[in-house]
Amino acid sequence: MSAVYDCGEPHTRSDGLQAAASAVRSGRLVVFPTDTVYGIGADAFDPDAVAALLRAKNRGPDMPVGVLVGSWSTIDGLVLGLSPQARALIEAFWPGDLSIVVPHAPSLQWNLGSTRGTVMLRMPLHPVALELLREVGPMAVSSANVSGRPPASTAQDAREQLAESVAVYLDGGPSGDPVPSTIVDLTGERPSVLREGAVSTEAVSEALGMEIGREQ
Repeated sequence: MSAVYDCGEPHTRSDGLQAAASAVRSGRLVVFPTDTVYGIGADAFDPDAVAALLRAKNRGPDMPVGVLVGSWSTIDGLVLGLSPQARALIEAFWPGDLSIVVPHAPSLQWNLGSTRGTVMLRMPLHPVALELLREVGPMAVSSANVSGRPPASTAQDAREQLAESVAVYLDGGPSGDPVPSTIVDLTGERPSVLREGAVSTEAVSEALGMEIGREQ
C-alpha cells in the first residue's frame, strides 16, 4: 500500500524522505514535488525500476525519461563532456526550470528509453526534491501523470492517476502553475529549444550569447 507524507511538517518530512530514499534504493517508485510539476521518479541506474515508471505512466521507451540531479558536480560522471554552452546554461539556470539534452557517457549502464546516446538533465529548485536527490543520487524522473492526462500539480492529483504503482508520495503542497521546464538540445551543431516552458527562448539566447530557435 502506498504511503503519503506531509512535507510541510518537519517530522513527517524527515520520515517521508527516509521512506522515499529506501523505496528508491529498493527499486520502487516515488512521487515528489519539484519547482515545475510533481514528478514520478526511480533510480536512474535500475532498468527494472525505470521500466516500471514507464508502465505506470502508460508510455513506451519511444518517450525516454529525463534525469534529475541534486548538484552541479553530479553531472560530470554522467556526460561525455560538457560543452561551454552547456556550462553557460547550467550556471545561468540551475537549479531551476531548464533541462538540457547532451550526449551521455557511453560507460553508463542505464536504460532510460530510446535516447540514442543522449540524456536530458535538470537540477530542480525545490528543497524536498534536492534533499531526496542528494540522498539517493541521479533519478529518472517524469511528470507524475498517466500519459495523455494533465501533469499533477498536487500529490493528490498524482495519487488519483498513479495509485498503488507508486510506493511513496511526498506531499509538498500545490506546485503552482503547472508549467514544465524548457528543454534545450545541445547535441547538434547549434543549440535548439525542443520545448519552451518556464524559461523563455529569449532568456536562453541571452545566456548563450547567440540567437537560437525552436525546433519545429
